[in-house]
Amino acid sequence: MLLFVEALFYLGWARILVKLPFTKVAPSLGMAMHETSTTQVETNRIILRQISSAIDIMSKYTLWDSKCLVRAIAGMKMLNRRQIESTLYLGTAKDESKKMIAHAWLRSGHYYVTGKEGMEKFTVVGKFAKTNP
Repeated sequence: MLLFVEALFYLGWARILVKLPFTKVAPSLGMAMHETSTTQVETNRIILRQISSAIDIMSKYTLWDSKCLVRAIAGMKMLNRRQIESTLYLGTAKDESKKMIAHAWLRSGHYYVTGKEGMEKFTVVGKFAKTNP
């Protein structure tokens, strides 16, 4: 239950962040254009799934839009709080009407915490590695 409350808090906090100029937010996301390791620490597997599930569930109940970037930032902050490394990816693509669209997703080890659905259609244009302090 506390994980759901935490997810709701970080979703709200991330929603505020995405309203700010990206140049102000980017430094808090980690090392630009770097990635964390794809090797998975087995002890993190359960918490990664729990955080992913909590974000997915709670984002459906927020009073604001909790789209991919909000979810990815919230997940990154929740993982960072537990000293678990993660990489946030930003991608762009064109939709059926040739309009530019964007997507964000979060990976920790080999597990995609948020945004896995549809990510293969996007070209990575930015990535941010959040390593342990």
